[in-house]
Amino acid sequence: MTTPVSKPGHSFTFWTKLPTALRAVVTGLVVFAVSANVWLLLLLNLNTALAAALEVVFLGLVIWWSHGGGPPKAAQVFREKVFRRTRLTSAQWIWGIIAAVCFAATVHSSIVLLFRFMPYPAAAFRRDYDLSFIPSEGLRWLVVAISAASAAICEEIGFRGFMQQPIEGRDGVSTAIFTSSFFFMLLHLSKAWSSLGMAPIVFGAGILLGLLASSSESLIPGIIGHFVMDVGLFAYWWTGIAGTFSTRPISQTGMDGPFLIACCAFAISLSSALVAMARLRKPRHR
Repeated sequence: MTTPVSKPGHSFTFWTKLPTALRAVVTGLVVFAVSANVWLLLLLNLNTALAAALEVVFLGLVIWWSHGGGPPKAAQVFREKVFRRTRLTSAQWIWGIIAAVCFAATVHSSIVLLFRFMPYPAAAFRRDYDLSFIPSEGLRWLVVAISAASAAICEEIGFRGFMQQPIEGRDGVSTAIFTSSFFFMLLHLSKAWSSLGMAPIVFGAGILLGLLASSSESLIPGIIGHFVMDVGLFAYWWTGIAGTFSTRPISQTGMDGPFLIACCAFAISLSSALVAMARLRKPRHR
């Protein structure tokens, strides 16, 4: 009696037979999880400056690999496609940066509005972001900047690249953006600061980042916007090194001036982001 021998490439054949959406979700989560956790390991095991330098090199390698460099060669074209290697025109760079900055402003103003309706749970927000072991203020800001860059690059490549882009080609842009935003929300709502109030904000941020990637056909504007947003999140809401939100809810103060300003900021930044993304979708001039 002979022993059955597996055919070469059997596992790969099984993988390719899986639904496109399932493969995209799994690949996106794996790419994100592997790349995003390197910074934490470096920060906890090396001195801050050395960890930051190594993380910058690592993030450069992540971009290079996701851009189509390195092994496996058989997946080079696929990686180029999911990274959305589109050369942006000068006008698109301008609209992309406007959309990125307005996206970040939309997220922060929405968080301000949330905590004008309910008290800001500072302890929960800062439970996992204690930087007291960092010896100086300057190094804490360095950690904030590197943390924001790491999250922006790894999450955009994982969620808007490897997860969203393949689903776009198979099931359409709306389904792809909803799927990537749903898993983006699930990931973030596993944190100590998660709450029902934060759920629509995180999901909405995913929707806007998905629209930005699809509209620009590039991950770069989304990475910029994600970085700007996360610098503020890490520095203000999560670590407090940039200050503390101490404004009381409107149930105690009434609809005061700062509340109305936050409403206007949210409306203006969101509408500006959507307009900029619409301009990005216009055909390029040759």
